[in-house]
Amino acid sequence: MVKKVFAYFVFTTLVLTANAQEFSSRMFHKGWLVTEDQDTVRGDVKYDMETNAVQVVVADEKVQTYSSKKILYFEIYDNILKTYRQFYAIPYQVESNYKVPVLFEVLYEGKTSLLVREKIVMTTDPYSQAYFNGPAASSEKLSFTYYFVDTEGNMEMYNGKKNHLFEILSKNSNQVKEYVKANKLKTDEMRDIVRITAFYNSL
Repeated sequence: MVKKVFAYFVFTTLVLTANAQEFSSRMFHKGWLVTEDQDTVRGDVKYDMETNAVQVVVADEKVQTYSSKKILYFEIYDNILKTYRQFYAIPYQVESNYKVPVLFEVLYEGKTSLLVREKIVMTTDPYSQAYFNGPAASSEKLSFTYYFVDTEGNMEMYNGKKNHLFEILSKNSNQVKEYVKANKLKTDEMRDIVRITAFYNSL
């Protein structure tokens, strides 16, 4: 990973747009990509974490598609969030003794790094049916899954539960607990998870 990323603007605006109908993954953004052969490709970039693929529109308007197996890194200037975002293709164990490169976004980089994957999900509002005597209203929103990575490349998926977070950050768990309590942080919200990760790295 190239540099430490403390993405205040990213995690704040990601959360704010989570219930919107415009999603960054459905748009092209100015950016660049580094292939596994160390080639740099610049142009309009569109990513899809569910298929682990990235499309790049190059100068001649030709669309080139890269699977996560062909990518090392890419960066975009998000047109919706108005900020830069960084992604890596990192080998992830999908089965026992079998790893494949998967796209992750970097939220914080340090001795313990915080990564995230997003997907668009459908949600329903059960209260809408009661008011309108009809089918419940549904809408799309972003769902996030977080991963912690240590300096040796060991990765653990975070299940969103407070006790699991303290297990992952076990080296200074008592101090982390005090920090979470003192600042009234929520261990299932992106902005707070990033703050907790930054604090943990400062110890």
